[in-house]
Amino acid sequence: MEYGPAPESTKEAQAWLEQRGRQFGLFINNEWSEAGELFASINPANGAKLADLTQGSAEDVDRAVAAARAAQPGWQALGGHGRAKVLYAIARLMQKHARLFAVLETLDNGKTIRETRDVDLPLVARHFYYHAGWAQLQAEEFSDYRAVGVVGQIVPWNFPLLMLAWKIAPALAAGNTVVFKPAEFTSLTAMLFADICVQAGVPAGVVNIVTGDGRVGEAIVKHAGIDKLAFTGSTEVGRLIREATAGSGKKLSLELGGKSPFVVFEDADLDAAVEGLVDSIWFNQGQVCCAGSRLLVQESIQEKFLGKLRARMDKLTLGSPLDKSMDIGALVDPVQKQRIEGLVQSARDEGCSVYQPACELPADGSWFPPTLITGASTSAAVAQAEIFGPVLVAMSFRTPPEAVQLANNTVYGLAACVWTENISLALDVAPQIKAGVVWINTANQFDAACGFGGYRESGYGREGGREGMYEYMTALAEDARPAAPVVEPKAKARGGVPAGSPFGIDRTAKLYIGGKQARPDGAYSRAIHGADGAFIAEVGEGNRKDIRNAVEAAHKASGWTKATAHNRAQVLYYIAENLAARGEEFAARIAAMTGSKNAEKEVQASVERLFYYAAWADKYDGLAHQPPMHGITVALNEPLGVIGIVCPNEAPLLGFISLVAPAIALGNRVVVVPSETHPLSATDLYQVFDTSDLPGGVVNIVTGSADELARTLASHADIDAVWRHDGSAEGCAEVERLSAASLKRTWVGGAKGRDWYSTAQSGGRAVLAHASQVKNIWIPYGV
Repeated sequence: MEYGPAPESTKEAQAWLEQRGRQFGLFINNEWSEAGELFASINPANGAKLADLTQGSAEDVDRAVAAARAAQPGWQALGGHGRAKVLYAIARLMQKHARLFAVLETLDNGKTIRETRDVDLPLVARHFYYHAGWAQLQAEEFSDYRAVGVVGQIVPWNFPLLMLAWKIAPALAAGNTVVFKPAEFTSLTAMLFADICVQAGVPAGVVNIVTGDGRVGEAIVKHAGIDKLAFTGSTEVGRLIREATAGSGKKLSLELGGKSPFVVFEDADLDAAVEGLVDSIWFNQGQVCCAGSRLLVQESIQEKFLGKLRARMDKLTLGSPLDKSMDIGALVDPVQKQRIEGLVQSARDEGCSVYQPACELPADGSWFPPTLITGASTSAAVAQAEIFGPVLVAMSFRTPPEAVQLANNTVYGLAACVWTENISLALDVAPQIKAGVVWINTANQFDAACGFGGYRESGYGREGGREGMYEYMTALAEDARPAAPVVEPKAKARGGVPAGSPFGIDRTAKLYIGGKQARPDGAYSRAIHGADGAFIAEVGEGNRKDIRNAVEAAHKASGWTKATAHNRAQVLYYIAENLAARGEEFAARIAAMTGSKNAEKEVQASVERLFYYAAWADKYDGLAHQPPMHGITVALNEPLGVIGIVCPNEAPLLGFISLVAPAIALGNRVVVVPSETHPLSATDLYQVFDTSDLPGGVVNIVTGSADELARTLASHADIDAVWRHDGSAEGCAEVERLSAASLKRTWVGGAKGRDWYSTAQSGGRAVLAHASQVKNIWIPYGV
């Protein structure tokens, strides 16, 4: 059966552009500025100019931030219901003008009208409806949180309007105001959205839109008046943003690149899997961060499946994006086309097989045919780099463990697909794949209620769902933190060895690595003095190699992550029990080190904190969402992996416990640098751990310089997150800056202190969220 041309009319979109004189200024404080330095918006399907847009400047960003700052108190004071009404009005207007938005998006972006009309616009409206609900419920559901303030948001060109909705809707729902930068290539639907904001009654200054190239993005990133940044784009730019914001105190969420595996087992419905693959890699010309660009197919069905896939590729239609019968539209820009061509040619040069169906490409515009590459090695550029085009790389596997290994053979961790009729196999494999989203027997499913985002070099933070709302809020307890850490003044040190017995007893505490005491690699130690200046003991001076050994031990203890939450809770209870039994000893140690007059209080609080997180271990459950698809989405709270922790100097035992306990309660393993000035409370814990059934390698303790060891932790590629809470502003900034290399998660305290006795500041879901990440597994049923 053949389908004839079915072109979509552009009359209304062209009329709107003409009405605006095909020229746009900036949208700041609900007013359009005069057009300034202009750049063209081009239709990628034919190269025709659609309109001229204004290149924003740093001064324009200043004006937008000032408008947002002035509007934010009033927008927050409007209350949840007031904001919900505005968001609801936006949703209704988006539905009313859905066809106009869809056509304009297709003209500007090059994706097919079927995608903008049937996928993007319904999801845009859905996000504003959904977040209108969160605004209404905010006072009840997020009573312990407040809006962050002014939010800077930067989005890419592949989903211009949908990314706008993903970011603006939750930000406004939480009570923030926004300075928004659309992609330089695709700004027109953001301009139309500005008109919608005015019609919907969005107060002046709440939404501000500044167009332009990377200079505008840089001005937003570096602006001191912005409290939170949300960026979607390339991993390379994400690194630069992490480095630029280090030490600024800005909240940051990054949704970056991907190289997502599409895993097909031998018992899968092969025809359904082929259709899912078409939706996964050739949707939006493959210009999708979560595109299933790596096909992993079981060896026993490889040739059969690839045969079906090539036959399906031969049927794909490529042509005018405005034609409703087209499957594949135009690439966004000639530069993107050149990059894709270069990567495919590199595969040919390496001896790979490249299959492209016979199809005539339009003479004008940026086009690339659907492409299948086979025979690539796992280290080939096309197997590792994010191509961001309609290019699929296929390889085979024999067993499920090998499939998982291949799926995780990437620096990214955004999404994955698993295809099998064996539900046990699917639910066994899905949690093992390191990706923030896993689709089972389906692909590219999205909903506002289900969080989206990745980890590793795919970034961190989530968009959508409850977890997406937290990205735009700050816990009220953070506002109550002390201005600076409270540390007892120390007397001048008196001597380096205990009086009367300089060499009689070895008082050097070793490191604790892999469940065993270990001498430091450098064979150096440092003296620890008490509050009165008297020598108490020495501790090992840990170095880079000691951290390396501790990280290796932590990775070997991966069985802790697989242990049941009940088992982890029991171990935490045992630790508390054994600590309590030696309470007097620990209190005496704390008093000697810090001069505390109430050291027993700190020990008791530490025991209670262990009980507290033991209680949480089997209660920090995920959620089951019911999206519009016929199925459920299970949101699992997963551990991060290996966390490096630098502990505070105040409350040296309680601070240590308050950071280590939540991390291990959720299944993480830790490499801990205890208080630099008062480390003996931590070294005294070795015997407590050894008698509490804690497996070796779950907790590893390296004493020494907080600055040096934190630097090593933040630079280590096999550490998944770093926490630093010793009150060093410069040290915390360095951790954030160095973490950019592998885009590991960070949680730092800056120069402020923390009340370690307060569960509001040192406990609860806010802390557990730092120790976990949400994985959404989509499970269809009845199909």
